[in-house]
Amino acid sequence: MSVVRRQVRRERFNAEHTLPYELRLLDFESAMQDVYDFFYDVNQHLEGKGLGRLEDTVRGAILSGVVSDMLTAYLASHSRTLVTNAYHNGHPDLVVAGTYPEDAVKAGEAGVEVKATTKRGGAVDTHGARDQWFCVFVYGVDRETQPAAARRPLRFTEVYLAHVSRDDFRRDERGELGTRTATLHRAGIAKLRESWVYLDTEPEMDAGSEAGS
Repeated sequence: MSVVRRQVRRERFNAEHTLPYELRLLDFESAMQDVYDFFYDVNQHLEGKGLGRLEDTVRGAILSGVVSDMLTAYLASHSRTLVTNAYHNGHPDLVVAGTYPEDAVKAGEAGVEVKATTKRGGAVDTHGARDQWFCVFVYGVDRETQPAAARRPLRFTEVYLAHVSRDDFRRDERGELGTRTATLHRAGIAKLRESWVYLDTEPEMDAGSEAGS
């Protein structure tokens, strides 16, 4: 079966959401489509070599990191005011252009933190509780369909963008050998989910019935 090019469903965006930093729904649509196109191009090449899809080759945690980095870069390329934070592992991932020297800051306030996860509802671990604009992309990966060549491509199902505060997080202790993290607590998650940007959670039809290009 040939590789399918996924298309963002424009009608699934929330036209009522007031976005910060001059962001537009078009910026999200374009960034998500860029990710879809990347996976299509790569998986088409891998299929031509008789190799498995990228989603099946890379471990889940690594894949989430890759998708998060891609979305950050693509949002920056389409945004009118935001650029990628040039500070290695700096916060937030996207900063307002010209606000910090060389657009690099270890811990800043003007910008948007971007996360990608497969956890429904957007509950994702962070490295610390902060007052921030927090953007979570939820995606699904088909790892079950057989044969593997018939599997559906990666799909974004939820996107959230909300301003959260330190009080919206709970601290997660990981013991002496673990890294301390923070996750939005129940009320914090509710706040995030109220500020949805994109929802496309209905079950899909059989992979063979999807249109490709």
